[in-house]
Formats: sequence, C-alpha cells, structure tokens
Amino acid sequence: MTAAGWLQIALFGAIVIAITRPFGWYMTRVFAGERTLLSPLLRPVERAVYWCSGIDETEEQSWPQYGVALVFFSAAGFVTLYLLQRLQWYLPLNPQAQTGVEPVLAFNTSVSFVTNTNWQSYVPETMMGYLVQMAGLTVHNFVSAAAGIALALALIRGFSRRDAAGIGNFWVDLTRCTLYVLLPISVIVAVVFVWQGMPQNLRPYVDATTLEGTRQIIAQGPVASQEVIKVLGTNGGGFFNANSAHPYENPTALTNLLQMFLLIGIAAGLTNVLGRMVNDERQGWALFAAMGILLLIGVVTVYWAEARGNPALAALRVDAAPNALQAGGNMEGKEVRFGIAPSALFATVTTDAGGAVDAMHDSFTPLGGMVLLINMLLGEVAFGGVGSGLYGMLAFAIVTMFVAGLMVGRSPEYLGKKLEAREVKMTMLALLSYSLSILVCTALAATVPEGLAGIGNPGPHGFTEILYAYASATGNNGSSFAGLSTDTPFYNLTLAAAMLIGRFLFVIPLLAVAGSLAQKRYRAPSPGSVPTHGPQFVGLLVGVVLIIGGLTYFPAVSLGPIAEQMAMSHGVLYSAP
Repeated sequence: MTAAGWLQIALFGAIVIAITRPFGWYMTRVFAGERTLLSPLLRPVERAVYWCSGIDETEEQSWPQYGVALVFFSAAGFVTLYLLQRLQWYLPLNPQAQTGVEPVLAFNTSVSFVTNTNWQSYVPETMMGYLVQMAGLTVHNFVSAAAGIALALALIRGFSRRDAAGIGNFWVDLTRCTLYVLLPISVIVAVVFVWQGMPQNLRPYVDATTLEGTRQIIAQGPVASQEVIKVLGTNGGGFFNANSAHPYENPTALTNLLQMFLLIGIAAGLTNVLGRMVNDERQGWALFAAMGILLLIGVVTVYWAEARGNPALAALRVDAAPNALQAGGNMEGKEVRFGIAPSALFATVTTDAGGAVDAMHDSFTPLGGMVLLINMLLGEVAFGGVGSGLYGMLAFAIVTMFVAGLMVGRSPEYLGKKLEAREVKMTMLALLSYSLSILVCTALAATVPEGLAGIGNPGPHGFTEILYAYASATGNNGSSFAGLSTDTPFYNLTLAAAMLIGRFLFVIPLLAVAGSLAQKRYRAPSPGSVPTHGPQFVGLLVGVVLIIGGLTYFPAVSLGPIAEQMAMSHGVLYSAP
C-alpha cells in the first residue's frame, strides 16, 4: 500500500460526498416535475412523449398498477431485444456480417439487459452487430436503469406521502429519468470519452498487420455512447469482452476515475433525494453514512489484500514490494496503467453497483475476491445499482427498525410511518427471495454434471466461481469471476431465472410496502422513538446488514474464498487442470 494509493481513494470519496447534495437537489426537482435548467429544451420533448403514448402525467397509480406497468414494459423490452438478436443477420449496420444469436443465449441476454444485470455469456465484439449494440443493448441500458430509479422513487413516496392511494406514475418517472438525468449526462460524458480516445464510429473492423507480420482484426464501433450509459446506469455490459479493462473502453486514468464516479453518482444522489422528499435531509445522510461505511470497509480490505500479494510467491523470494519499477502486490489480472489502488477501488465500487470491471476478479487474492463476492451477497446496498441500492438499503432499514422496536418494547416506525406486520412480512419476503435464489442455484450447479462442467479451476476457487455467478445474477450486477464457462443451456437458463427473481420477486413486495405506507398518516417522533438520523441508527443499520449477511451466507463463503485463503496461508495452492 502506498500514500499515492490512499490519496486516490480519499480524493474519490471526497468528490462523491461533494456531488451528492447538488445532484440530489437536481433529481428531486426533476421527479417533482419542477422547472430545471434543461426544462426549456426538454419539456416539449417530454410532453410529446406523453401525447404519443397516451399518458396523463397527472394520473397516479396504485402499487399494483405501478408493478403491472413495470412487468409489461419489461416484457415488451424482452421481446424486442430477443428479436433483434435472432434476426441480426437480416438487419442493417452489421458490417462484420454477424449471424443471429443462438436461441438460449438470446434468451439469457434479453433477460440480462431487461433486468439491468447485463450479464454477458458471449463475446460482444464477435457476436453483436452495431444495430443490436445500439438499438438493443444501449437502449436497454437507459430504460432498465430508469426503471430501477423509478422503483426507488415509488418506495420513497411511500414514506413521504400521507393518506395517499398512489405512489406515482411509472411512465412519468421512466420518461423524466431518461430525459432529464440519463441522457444529458451521457451526451456530455460521451464527448469526454471520445476526447480521451474511445472510438465512436460505424466503420468495419480494422484488418491490421502487426510488427511480427501476423494478421490482427481490431474491433471498433459506437463504443463511447454505450460505455457512458454502461456505467452511469450501473449496467456493466461492455462493448468488448474485456469490459473496462480494454483500452478502447477505458483508455486513461481520467476515464477510469470518471467511470467510478458514474457508477456511484446517481446512487449517492438518491440518498439526498430521500432526505428532501421526507423533509429531513439528515435521514438521507444517515443512509449515505451507512453505505459509505460498508464501502470503506470493502475498499480497505481489498486494497490491503491485493497490495500484500500472494504469500506463496514471497516464500520463493519474489520481490512483490512497490518501487519505482513495479506496482508491487498482486498485479495478476490488473492493468499496469491503473495499478493496485484504482483497481481495488473500481472492483469494490462495481460489485456494489454496476458490474463493469477494469481488472479480472478471478485473479484477485481469495480475501480480495471474497469482499467482492460479499458486496453482492449483501444485496449491493453500499450505494448499489441505480435505484436498487437505495430500495435494498431501505428494506434493511425496515428490518433494523423492527429489531429496534423489539429491543425497546414499542411499535417500530421509520420516517414517520408505523411499521406493521404487513410491511415487515413483505420486506422479509423480498430479502428471503434474494438469498434463496443465490443459495439454491449455487447448490444445484455445484452438484449436477452440467454445472460442474463449467468450472475452470479446481478446489474452493471453482466453488467461488459458481457462487459469484449466481450472486451477480440475482443482484442484477453482471460482473463475473470469468473462470466459469457459462455459455451453456444450463447456465444460460438458471442464470436468467436468478436475474428475474432478483429483479421482480425482490421489487414487487417492496412496491406493496410502498403502497401500504403511502396510505398511512404521519406520526411525529415521540420521546421514546428511536432516532433514525444519528450515529446510533447508522451503527445499528450496518450491524443488521452484516449480521443478516453473515448468518445467511457464512457456510457458503466458508467453502469458497475462506477455505482458499486459509489454504494459501499454509502454502497450499490449487493448479488448473
């Protein structure tokens, strides 16, 4: 570990804190329908969208209507993307003449992008034409992210509204988020990315001759426009198979820093949106603090583990110390142009948010990889994906206040709303469906021949690859350990099922919670109420998240990264078959 590394991490944290409040202010005005700097330009476009779609922007939806709109919109997106992939051979903007995608893989990919997971069991640059990349994948990067933010807004309205039958309008939230938040940022940052060296064209791939005289095909295309929404919408699915480790997707240290900000920026700003909408910004900062603590624990642990390196190499007298000639530590799978600290920071942020990678997680030390795995097992609540991180943390906040109520012997309440049996049961249904999906799918894959056939490494590392894959799919993250071969019918279907559970079976119960809370009256805090804006609540919330995660996943994690770390500490390594 170096002073320069800690400085980079501290700078990142300081900038995130600085942008949270102004970004939250802007998004609050957007979602309330108030005038913003972009209103003169975008308000006519917004009205045109409503008119063409037959949407009444003043109409409120109950939670079942909101949920049905989400499901039907996702179903329509699934069908559209599936057809684009299957019919790719007949479509324009396909200079490499890519053929139609195989049915099961097309199914998996469609589910992946509709659920904001963006898991990729394929090599994008050798399988997807430009039209599919733009009209299919990039479009879903926008709308699936906007849908996630809309769901978080619906839950916030459940706490902020009183005696209300509706929790907003899904179509209005989707439109405003896309027009006023995602599109403007994407346009501006895409230009910066092009300036930094990312390709943005529709030309065929370059057929080049290397210095050794061999032939090499260099892929290019509309990279910058997809890259920006890949990270801003916490999607993760890249234009290239190497994702943000590819020099065309992440050419400089500046683009690497920008991508980390984009991964976490909206999620951080939404905590301030919560505080503003419930008329107490301290509540938003309390959630921000809990998320920040979890993120900081992860970053410090991963950085320490990767900077320390592999003790087995130290026993062979391999110099792994940082100096003027080398970054030191465990540099396997990491880009030399970034080094240990930015790679550790990026990996921690992305497994808490979006699935993009600038280093190969499969090559991290067992302890470092375990932290990345745990981030997803806990539900990616340390800021998390756009919308999903906030409503996931609010689910834990409800459980926290239920536990606090049992401790002090009074009815639990949160943000002025009494939490009764219905809200707690629906919240637990969401949380249990998440863990059930991960553990059941992992157990199945670890026991049937179809699952075992995909393992690329023996021993506990192979088990970690499986556990990581289903945690990523259920958490709608999309990153992978990369050592697992998943382009098979078994993995394509089971991972798709995990993605659907993680998106819809987790969200629908929380929409029911939002609808129930919105109908209740506000209860002013009494002298016996547990305050939810101070250090006591933050500590209790972090503790509940870690305890629930530990009780649920410790046996599974013990079989994977913990066993591998202990073996490595005693000089036992597992060689590839």
